Amino acid sequence: MHDLVAIGEVMLRLSIPSPARFETARQLDVQVGGAEANVAAACARLGLRTAWLSALPGNAWGARVRRELAGHGVDCARVRTVDDARMGLYFIEFGTPPRPIRVLYDRRDSAFARLTPEAVDWEPVRRARCVHVSGITPALGSGPRRIVEQALREAAAVSFDVNYRAALWSPAEARAFAETVLPVARHVFLGQSEAETVFGLTGAPEATMEAIARLAPKATVAVLQGEAGSLVLDGGRLWRPSRRHAVQVVDPIGAGDAFVAGFLWATLGNRGAQAAVDAGTAVAALKCATWGDIALIDARDVEDLLAGGPDVRR
Repeated sequence: MHDLVAIGEVMLRLSIPSPARFETARQLDVQVGGAEANVAAACARLGLRTAWLSALPGNAWGARVRRELAGHGVDCARVRTVDDARMGLYFIEFGTPPRPIRVLYDRRDSAFARLTPEAVDWEPVRRARCVHVSGITPALGSGPRRIVEQALREAAAVSFDVNYRAALWSPAEARAFAETVLPVARHVFLGQSEAETVFGLTGAPEATMEAIARLAPKATVAVLQGEAGSLVLDGGRLWRPSRRHAVQVVDPIGAGDAFVAGFLWATLGNRGAQAAVDAGTAVAALKCATWGDIALIDARDVEDLLAGGPDVRR
């Protein structure tokens, strides 16, 4: 039995070295990343028994992704291999202020987009303590959408990250689907900006929390606020991080996934709501200080940060 099973697509991340622009790039840094796999990898590195369900092309890129995630400790045994398929790509330009980070996607007709529920081994989902999905997957096509819908029926407990992507569907479409997930979810994660864009919630974070909690009455709800931290509703009580960490940001991509991973790691370890909020905050901070989508951390890194040090580990 796995502690966590994550379902979703992985893409190749092709980054342009800063401060170059798309139009001047001569080199690309290759990483792998995908919201659900980022969560699975970080949870595995923290010590949870973790599996990833997905599909990869039957080529060298698919083999690389499988090896890399397995190297983090993720069980990839049930990932499907699809011949004559492609890997989704995304290109990222790291802007320095006042330029924003820009992302271009090229993921149409990927191996995962072709996946259907009939091709998925559902036994790990049925046996897992928690199953993690996001709002990205149902936006990728009818097959992936039906996979999420079946996961909601098969899983004992569901973790759902709204993860809105404007390139994939409209706010109204994202909200309509989210409203089918929220009533049955055990854990719900969304950013303050997603609350505004998808649900039209423009008030204070506490008001946002109350509105989402009404839609997700069974869930622990976490609203992520970037540098302002997070706000979590659990057991009728609001929780905030015990401390804010000074971070020199190297790469902010994947910080939300890192928070989810830290939060689920602590929750599945029965550490309590405050410990879960603090763990999520710590893993997100550590992620921002490392390169790539995946939080390259372990439990000792988190424990050291929560303890306030050390500055040098010998």
